[in-house]
Order: sequence, then C-alpha cells, then structure tokens
Amino acid sequence: MRHLSRMVGRANELTEARRLLGRTRLLTLTGVAGVGKSRLALGVADLVRGDFPDGVWTAELTALEDPSLLPQTVASAVGLRDQAARSAVEVLGDHLRDKRALLLLDNCEHLIEPCALLADRLLRRAPRLCLLVTSREPLRVEGEAVLWVPSLPVPEPHRRHSPQTLARSPAVQLFVARAARVSPSFTLDAHNGDAVALLCGRLDGLPLAIELAAVGLRTLSPDQVLDQLDQWLEPVAGEPAAGEAGATRARHQSLGAAVDWSFDLCSPAERTLWARVSVFAGDFGLPAAEEVCAGDGVEREDVLDLVAGLVDKSILVREERGDEVRYRLLETIRRYGRARLAGYGQVAALRRRHRDWYRALVREAEGQWLTARQEEWLTRLRGELANLRTALEFCCAEPGEARAGLEIAAGLWPHWICGGSLAEGRHWLEQALWLAPEDSAARGTALWVDAWLAALQGDTASALPRLDECRELALRLGHEPTLVRATQHRGALALYEGDFPRAIRLIEKALEGHRAARDRNGMMTALYQLTMACALSGDARAAVYGEECLALCEAAGAQWARSYALWALGLHTWHSGDRRRATALVRDALRTRWVVRDGWGMALCLEVLAWTAAFGGQPGHGARLMGAADAMWSSLGASPSGFRHLAAVHDEVATRLRTDLGTRAYAAAYRAGARLTADEAAATALHDPPRLRPHGRRAASAGA
Repeated sequence: MRHLSRMVGRANELTEARRLLGRTRLLTLTGVAGVGKSRLALGVADLVRGDFPDGVWTAELTALEDPSLLPQTVASAVGLRDQAARSAVEVLGDHLRDKRALLLLDNCEHLIEPCALLADRLLRRAPRLCLLVTSREPLRVEGEAVLWVPSLPVPEPHRRHSPQTLARSPAVQLFVARAARVSPSFTLDAHNGDAVALLCGRLDGLPLAIELAAVGLRTLSPDQVLDQLDQWLEPVAGEPAAGEAGATRARHQSLGAAVDWSFDLCSPAERTLWARVSVFAGDFGLPAAEEVCAGDGVEREDVLDLVAGLVDKSILVREERGDEVRYRLLETIRRYGRARLAGYGQVAALRRRHRDWYRALVREAEGQWLTARQEEWLTRLRGELANLRTALEFCCAEPGEARAGLEIAAGLWPHWICGGSLAEGRHWLEQALWLAPEDSAARGTALWVDAWLAALQGDTASALPRLDECRELALRLGHEPTLVRATQHRGALALYEGDFPRAIRLIEKALEGHRAARDRNGMMTALYQLTMACALSGDARAAVYGEECLALCEAAGAQWARSYALWALGLHTWHSGDRRRATALVRDALRTRWVVRDGWGMALCLEVLAWTAAFGGQPGHGARLMGAADAMWSSLGASPSGFRHLAAVHDEVATRLRTDLGTRAYAAAYRAGARLTADEAAATALHDPPRLRPHGRRAASAGA
C-alpha cells in the first residue's frame, strides 16, 4: 500500500519540509495515524539526498518495544555494530561527529522520551547532522521544527463534480489508483463520481482509510461501499467537531471506522488470523504463521489461503526478501489486531507459541552452525531480529519464562558475534541471568556466552566473574560440556591479555574435552584460538592447529568459520616471514567476511593486510589499509589497543610506516584510507576496482 499513495497530493509538504531542513537540524513530521507520515518522510529523504554527502539513513522503530535498545537499533541502521563495551550513544555520536548526514527516525510515538534524549545528544555531538522524525507528537527538543501532515484534500462537499474535476483531487486519485488494483475494470465516471467524492470526504482524506475502503470494490459498487461505511461512521457524524482537536478526533474515528469495516468484511477465520498474526513484530514468513497461528478453529492447511485473503484485502502487506515471501501488518492494523486478540483473551498463549517457534529456530540455527548453511543462517537471524527481540521480551516479562530466555539469548551467540551485536547480546543475557538464578545447564551456557561477548569487547572485569560462576556451576551440576567451555574461555581471556603460555595450556585442555564430546563448534573455536596464541608466541604448532581448523571448516562447508581459520593461518604465516602467502590467506578470508558484512572480521583482515604491506615494501598501501582498519575499529567502538595480543604489532607497524613514509606522507595516506567506504576498503585490500555507491557508508560503518 505504501507505494500506491506515495507522494499523492504532497507537493506542498515536500517543498515545505525541504525548506525547513535548510533552516533546522531537527524536523518532526506529525499527524494522526494513517495520514502518511512515513511515506512523506521517505519522499523528503529522497528529495534532499544530494544535500547530505555523507549519507542518508532510516531507522524504522515500529517493531522496537524495548527503549533501552533504541541506540543500538539506530546505530545498526547507520551501519554500525555494537561491539564495544562503550555505550552505543557514544559510538554513534563519535561516528557521526564530522558527517553531513541525515538520519530518519520513523515511528517514534511509542518511544517519545528515549527518542528525544537520543536526538538531543546526537545533535549536540554531531554539529552537521540533521534529523527527520515521524511521530504522532513532537519530541519537544530544543530547536525542533514541527510540520503537521494534513489529510489529503477532498472534493468540496454538497456539489456535483465532473469526473475530470474529481480526477484532480488527491484523495480521489488515491482511491482510483487503489480501486484499479482490486478491480481492474473500475473507472471514475459520471455514475460513480459523486459516491467516490462523498466516500473520500467521509473518511476525512486519510490515505490508509481510503485504501482500505477501496478494497471493497472487489465485491461492491462505490455506492454500496459508501452505504456500508456510513453505518460505521454514524456515531462520528453525530458528534460535533470543534477546532483542530475535534477534527483530529474525527479523523481518528474515521480511520477506526474504516478498520472496523475492513474487519467486518473478513471471514471469521480471516478475522482470527488477523488477530493472531499481530503477535509478530516486523515481518514474518508463511511457516511461522502456520506454526504460531494454526489451531483452535484455524486449520494449518488453511493458513495460506487465509493469508492470501488478508493480502487481497490490504490487511497484510506482501514483500519479497530474496527467494522468500514475507508478510507484515502496518502498525495501525497490527495494533487493532492485538486489541482484538486481547479481547479473545489469547495474547499470552499466542506470544508463548510465537516464543516457542523462535526458540526452535534458534536451536536449529545453532545446531547447523558449522555447516554449509552458515551464511544462510546468519542472514536469516538478522532478518528475524525484531521477532527474536519480541520473543526475548516475552521471556523477560512473563513470570516463569526466563529459562527459555536464557536458551534463546545464549543460542544466538553466532548472531551476536558475527552480526556485530555484542552489546545487545549481553543486554539480553544479563536480564535473563538475573531473572533465572537457578542452577541449570542453560544458565551455565548463558554464563560462558556472556563472558565470551564481554571478552570480545575487551571487558575482562565482567568476563572473569562470569567464568568463575560458570566453572563453579558446572562442578555442582557435574556438567562436563559447561566445564570445558569455562576452561576454554579462561584461555581466551589469557590470549586477549597477551599471556600466551597460559592461553595455550587452557585452550588445549578444552580442545581435548571438545574432541571427546565430538563438539565440532567447540573444536573449531578452540583450534582458531590456539592458532592465534601459538602464532603470536612463535610456537610452530600454529601451523598444525590452523590447518586442522581449516580442514574442519572446509569439510563442513562452513564459509564464515573457514574465513577465521584462514585469517589465523595468515597471522601465523606472517609471523613466520612468508608475507606473500599470508597476504593470499587473509585476502581469501576478507572475501567471505565482506560478503556477510562481518565488520569485526573485516577489521581484523584489514589490520593484518596492513602489516603484510608494511613489511612487504608497500608502505603507502599499508598506511591506507591502516587508516581503513582503524576507522572500522572505531565504528565498532573498539581498538587493537584494547587487545594486548594485537596492540604491540599494531603500534610497531604504525611506527615503521611513519619512518618509511615520513610523518606527512603517512598522515595523508592514513586519512585517505580512513575516508574509504567499507566496500572501497575491502576492494582496495583485494586490489579490485572499488564498487562505488552514490552515498556509500564510510569504512567506519562496516558490518551493515
């Protein structure tokens, strides 16, 4: 529905919004539900794109329910990943500090205070940043300009209009466009023009209400649609509308009547499905709808036809994501469905079924992690983030459900790590650990995963207590897999702190446990960590461990895991003096990490490729890659200086490059690298022609 009504009758609003954005750094588009604020905002963003050379980004906030995740959600929209122990607001502010960019925050009305606080902090921290906001009410931040989005103009009432005159009315144009979709034979003429004009007027020119009403032309004439809607609108017509408040109330009631009428047009089974799919956040696939919504009057085999019926009635929006068809409810329609579901007394039951579906999805993803479907699962988990958050929110809010939250949050470790969401992973793990303090294997897993994420952020102070508790819990339960993982991640902490002998000793012990349990995921991570520790300490066993890790990943067809094995082997061969082979190995790793948008992995690859260039007679290339790597580290809120196993070499390489090039030439090459987009940085490292994009993200926004 969005594309049908995009920019119909909005020329004045587009012009005014552009004018205001030239005078203010915060513009909020306000208006009633269904008036088209998001459509207008997207049109404004397209119109002014050329005014913002450093980027135009959209953060869709409709599905976000936990306000504490607002900064991470916005950072993700900008292309950043929350890898740092620093706050996401600080990382986001630092990234945007010198950028002439536009950030669209869409659908903020349920997060007014958090959005206002974030907007204020970003505008203070980034003086060239502009914000475009859509909300039913202003943020009330200093300097905010507000543009009220009115309903579409409707034909003047109590007058007869020719079809030619009516065709110039924006509200009628929208109705006709939507009617042609559902009834291709429909044309505006002298016989139906008055009914169409009255209908648009009765609905106060609200785009969403008009689109819903037009669906009735599939089976009714315009006069019949008008008659039926008049029955729903009688209470509205009988109430006086005084001033803008009265007009706003009438518009709300007009939209409510249109949605009520649309609900009434549905079959009983379609109404039930409409209510049940309201438990999904964002979009969802057919298998999820069948599993969550079938039963109690809805047969599983009927779900597809019911979904198709709701698409035909413009209740569900059909979208394609790659090879998969997805469905979603507009927010107004979703809220209506949730209210109906509450009326049936089924919200908790449906949310539990929703949670169970996503818990099973996470288990399947974790079980198939070290397989040829690795990249597919990474993409799928990213696409399901809104629903995964909703499932976790249910677990944390509903008494007795926190144990399931532990399982989901811990099972998502591949997503938290590769998807660049370390801070969000810790957010959910820490909530669930606090809510479910009982001894269990699930708690043990959550403890070592939380420690792992903390260690990757360089937060040793948090990781150590988690591992201590994990080890004690494993001993109490006699649970060997948890004990093995606690030992392994103790070793990983030693690695990150530069204590290589202790790291090797502990991780080797853990590797024995993984081999005995035939835990391929554990073996892969342990072998990767051992390769690093041995390489950095000059231990020749790095080659043996690295080759075994690579063989394990290649046998499984796990490309992302293979890229980490390649990087670790590249690190070893560089330390061994074979810089040509090291470059080839790390470039091979970078190709995979670039494809899956693994910002952390790309930063590691660029770092080592800068080293190989610096010691391989290419100081200019090395300085550019060092700049690109540092910018990418900065986007993650991290730095090699936070990891002792990388810091010493990083500093040594930087010193060598300054000496070889001279301070001025080094600074120029470094700055050139830091300005590269993520795609340009990867292409430069691979010696491929950069695939330039008109408004590409900077290298610091890798991992999008």
